[in-house]
Amino acid sequence: MATSHTATGITSYRPDLAGNTHAVSSGHHLATAAGFRVLEQGGNAIDAGVATGIAINVVVADNTSFGGVAPIVIYDAGMDRVVTISGLGRWPEKATLEHFLEDRGGEIPAGMERVIVPAAPDAWLTALAEHGTMTLEQVITPALELARDGFPVSRAVARRIAAAYETFRGWQSTVDVFAPNGRPLAAGERLIRTDLARTFERLIEAERSATARGREGAIQAARDLFYTGSIGEEIVAAVQEGGGFLTMADMASFHVGREAPETGSFTGPGGEFQVYTCGAWSQGPSFAEAIQILDGHDLFSMGHNSAEYIHVVTEAIKLSFADRDAFYGDPLMVDVPIKGLLDPSYAAERRSQIDLEVASASMPAAGDPWRFEGRSAPADHRYQPPEPLAAATEGDTSYACVVDRWGNMFSATPSDTIAMAPVIRGLGFAPSGRGTQSWLDPRHPSVLAPGKRPRLTPNALLAFKNSRPWMPFGTPGGDAQVQTTLQFFLNQAVFEMTPQQAAEAPRFQSKSFPDSFWPHAYYPGRLDLEGRIDDSTAAELARRGHLVNRLDDFARATGDVCGITFDPVAGTVTPASDLRADAYAMAR
Repeated sequence: MATSHTATGITSYRPDLAGNTHAVSSGHHLATAAGFRVLEQGGNAIDAGVATGIAINVVVADNTSFGGVAPIVIYDAGMDRVVTISGLGRWPEKATLEHFLEDRGGEIPAGMERVIVPAAPDAWLTALAEHGTMTLEQVITPALELARDGFPVSRAVARRIAAAYETFRGWQSTVDVFAPNGRPLAAGERLIRTDLARTFERLIEAERSATARGREGAIQAARDLFYTGSIGEEIVAAVQEGGGFLTMADMASFHVGREAPETGSFTGPGGEFQVYTCGAWSQGPSFAEAIQILDGHDLFSMGHNSAEYIHVVTEAIKLSFADRDAFYGDPLMVDVPIKGLLDPSYAAERRSQIDLEVASASMPAAGDPWRFEGRSAPADHRYQPPEPLAAATEGDTSYACVVDRWGNMFSATPSDTIAMAPVIRGLGFAPSGRGTQSWLDPRHPSVLAPGKRPRLTPNALLAFKNSRPWMPFGTPGGDAQVQTTLQFFLNQAVFEMTPQQAAEAPRFQSKSFPDSFWPHAYYPGRLDLEGRIDDSTAAELARRGHLVNRLDDFARATGDVCGITFDPVAGTVTPASDLRADAYAMAR
């Protein structure tokens, strides 16, 4: 039975969970159980987060890969510091723009040609070595057991495997895992990942062989096996056989970035908030920009999901995404004016450009953040706004967060789908096909280049409230991620919903920007509304110029958000999980 919370008028269909010790929330109940098991064994949030994330690589098999990406944000209570781990690979040095323009006719086809350096293993191992307390064997064992013994495929995963079948049916190594009987696995059927289990066993064996080097040294030995040893050689051989560009030199020179986060501030009835995001190699900072644009509006008085509220939030998203498209790229290779973009004065300027009655018909023009850094745009900044494009888009990703008894927080967004690149026979995972989030326009800041990171949609988030660690949160959903997490955050920071109410509340989603996945579909003015948003609100939004498109009542296209709030006064942790897909939470 639904539990009605009359203070907000929002009904939640799952109970409000709470505990006074620790909590896990993730995109699959078996992954959540894996992380919770590690917490109960004495591990900290990072140990449990890595266990959860690797388990997600097993059970959310259609939307994530152990060889994929995994951006991470961590609050380390002992250090009293927020850090990020990029978890994103680079294009091989032999990959060129000319190849895709001339030899592939201006396309980035699915398969090994779009493969970049696999980053998730390095992200998991770096987080564990630098912020965890356990061995790799301890945290990977739940995932190993799931891969070795198998697990029933959920309805949601089965639907997505079936949807991807036309793309991967030509890749026999992928078919053998996900369509072993000549058809995609159906809900309730057991998925066994023997090759992936053996890969985990090899990593454990490498760690065991190096115990004399101490915990961190032994974890490094497992990493070496993957990036400079036999596993790396098998990855490279498979990628090259499939026409890709990856070499052992690319693998050996790679390491995830350990970086300070980007931040955005917001004041609401619930308090003063600061949100930490990944860098501009992802779309994460667009969340920070959006909340600062919205910070000057009285959102509470507008009313939750009123036409006025949806209009203003949508227009703020359009502005931040216009800047995302114009400026974001790998900061190691692109001059990104991130200080200007996240300057509160710049946010105020962008806020003034919102027409409170009329929707922008397309993605707005980018702003001029350079002035807020005391400089002019570089001479080589040649960005041009995109043309509308009706095209299919890809979907992917899962999410995991943990809070432990010591106050550590872990937030990670693992990703990469079975439709991006083939599974590697003998290893049981697909290498990262994240090259799909590059552009082939030389004027675009995220244009493909050797050694460059694509602009990533997965982005993990972590928020402080009144100067104290408050909530790790995130979602899958491609370009929906920032929009979904923004609404989840505002539902709590402005309307003071419980985390579970905030996760289940009706959502809206703009499509008025170029999609991050190749070929970058773009639907100017389109605004998707879940069915629970009433018809009168939809009509008013249409009157203001939004091209309203209706979705289901609980549409998976709007994400699958998870989060955990921490109350320092009560000493309680309160996790939330979305019911739009397979997310589940546990607390004690």
